[in-house]
Amino acid sequence: MNAQIPPPRPVASGASEVIHHEGYDAEIVSPFVPVIRSVSNARLVFISGVTGAPVYHDHPHVPAVFDAVPREIDGQVKNLFENLDHALTAAGAQRSDVVSMVRFFTNIEEDQDVVNRVQGAWFGGHIPTSTTVEIKRLATDPRLRLEIQVIAAVPAA
Repeated sequence: MNAQIPPPRPVASGASEVIHHEGYDAEIVSPFVPVIRSVSNARLVFISGVTGAPVYHDHPHVPAVFDAVPREIDGQVKNLFENLDHALTAAGAQRSDVVSMVRFFTNIEEDQDVVNRVQGAWFGGHIPTSTTVEIKRLATDPRLRLEIQVIAAVPAA
């Protein structure tokens, strides 16, 4: 175990910093960091759960709206991160401003490795805090396999 705990490291825009603690090991590959601290009067951006389906859709849900959504996780996660890009951009944030993710899978065993690969490429080296949960199904449509909710921190205007 590498006992050398690195000092806090600024994240992207400087509105946050990554914190490591006891047990840190630079040799461990992980898709999350244990702590990100918001600094400098950052504005927090809360993004509702995003899926691979269109963000704007009717409620109650109309099943036909979801017919065009890919059934495979590769297509759903690609759409999901495109939807997340739209939300971040609209809020004046970027990918590296994401400080927290909650990921809801309907089948972790089958889908997690694909999602981790796509997520890692999408973030381009940035790693947020993260929680992953397996659920029975998503509320939007039973064909959807993943939903991600995020919080971003951007510099105060």
